[in-house]
Amino acid sequence: MRRASKLLPAFLFAILLIAVGVGAESAESQKGCKKPVYLTFDTGHMGVAELIAGVLQRQQVRVTFFAAQERTRAGDGSLGEHWAPWWRARAAEGHEFASHTLDHVYWHADVAGKVPGDAVRFRVRPSAGADEGRELVWEARQYCAQIAAASDRLAQLTGRPALPLFRAPGGKTSPALLAAAQDCGYAHVGWAAAGFLGDELPSEQYSNAALLKKALRDIRPGDILMAHLGIWSRKDPWAPGVLEPLIMGLKERGFCFRTLREHPAYRGWIDSRRPREN
Repeated sequence: MRRASKLLPAFLFAILLIAVGVGAESAESQKGCKKPVYLTFDTGHMGVAELIAGVLQRQQVRVTFFAAQERTRAGDGSLGEHWAPWWRARAAEGHEFASHTLDHVYWHADVAGKVPGDAVRFRVRPSAGADEGRELVWEARQYCAQIAAASDRLAQLTGRPALPLFRAPGGKTSPALLAAAQDCGYAHVGWAAAGFLGDELPSEQYSNAALLKKALRDIRPGDILMAHLGIWSRKDPWAPGVLEPLIMGLKERGFCFRTLREHPAYRGWIDSRRPREN
């Protein structure tokens, strides 16, 4: 028994060395990864925000969050004071942040000027804020102000500037809208076809198992992936069943995870541009 007790610490130490070696190898392979993907999250009801944060911590994955001030299950909105500690913690972990328009404003259509040469305006509908649900017609400066307001709020919450990027709610845009946003300092970010992870689809028709299988089959290097921090309409929540298996499955296939700061299509824009005052 005495001999066994002397051998036990050495055995445990060997196990620890193996574990550390495996972890170091994994970290090193991630550094040299040739198959990056870019996981992004839009805000929502925030009901799975803590769960998602835990998965990202365990898996050592950094992502980009696109944030709007949306109605939530708890607190005063997704960019309210209730959620301020959550955003600060994500910034400390090295995640990146960008605008989703403060009031989650959907573009519906361009509105041509009355005479040639008039600036194009935009028919929009906010799904949050004082004008929630109202059909409005905005000038470019008004839409830009919405992008900037979310960026500014993120900077307040995280203590660092948001990326000069934005994502239009629903991914709905027009060439005129994209040009107007670029003129005020923001590039738009959509997602890959395979990167639509399906968390807003009805679970009665699209099970978590089916969504996971499809994502692991179809995602390719360079894809931007998109999910939410909570979707009101889906009965079987996506994140608890899919997020961690998806990350682990992609890692097993040689993929690594990067933020949009490192994306080749946006890296130059980010390095050379900063949002301007409107």
